Amino acid sequence: MWWFQEGLCFFPSALVVWSAATFIFSYVTAVLVKDVDLLVPYISDTGSLAPERCLFGVMLTVSAFLGVITMFVRYKQVEALNPLEVTITKWNKAGLALGMISCFGLCIVANFQKTVFIHVHVLGAVLSFGFGVSYTGIQTILSYKMQPHIHGKRIFWVRLWVLLWCGFSVVSMFFSSVILYSESRGIELSKKLHWDPQEKGYTLHIISTASEWSLAFSFITFFLTYIRDFQKISMQVQVHLQGPDLHSSWPDSRRRNEKSPLLAGSL
Repeated sequence: MWWFQEGLCFFPSALVVWSAATFIFSYVTAVLVKDVDLLVPYISDTGSLAPERCLFGVMLTVSAFLGVITMFVRYKQVEALNPLEVTITKWNKAGLALGMISCFGLCIVANFQKTVFIHVHVLGAVLSFGFGVSYTGIQTILSYKMQPHIHGKRIFWVRLWVLLWCGFSVVSMFFSSVILYSESRGIELSKKLHWDPQEKGYTLHIISTASEWSLAFSFITFFLTYIRDFQKISMQVQVHLQGPDLHSSWPDSRRRNEKSPLLAGSL
């Protein structure tokens, strides 16, 4: 059995690999067709024009779907490990809610291009990254509360380091973007896909775009820390039959149950 077939670690592994491939493939395609500059464009710029926006939209939507599954499995895992801990249960539910909102924001980013629907796209980015960083913060808190009886201290420190990486990237991107937009009044930056190094604001633009790439990869890096945890969990679905067919019902005492793994095969 391969390592990614153990438990449910396939999901965080697929999420990380697929998301990274989404950003890289879209960037390479956009550069090859000369829709963006070679040096650190905004991630959104690499998904603004055809054909790369088609690839970006489809692949990022799949990433959001994988994110929903991964976050739900993490929620059920923490719930099962701490059934009587009220505080952990509350943090866990809050984390799931924030994670779902983040994935919804990712869908918005994937399907509403920056150059066409800038306000909707920005809303999606705020939901995705803002709530996503909050999600990583809650998971780090849960890791702190579950040490050392559930897992060791090392994983907490790794997640804390990634969280600080995310936070630094957010702050850097926010302030550089605010200053850039304030100094570029009259220029429609949302549709500006090419920059000249001699232009005013170019340095701020590079800081902002580099921070965005840093934030994206710090966020997906956080899910790498789930792989080892997910190797030790499996989930099942249980089907309750209400009758022998679709036209009639059994009495409660004769109801039949069927339990099978959530995924067929040996994932």
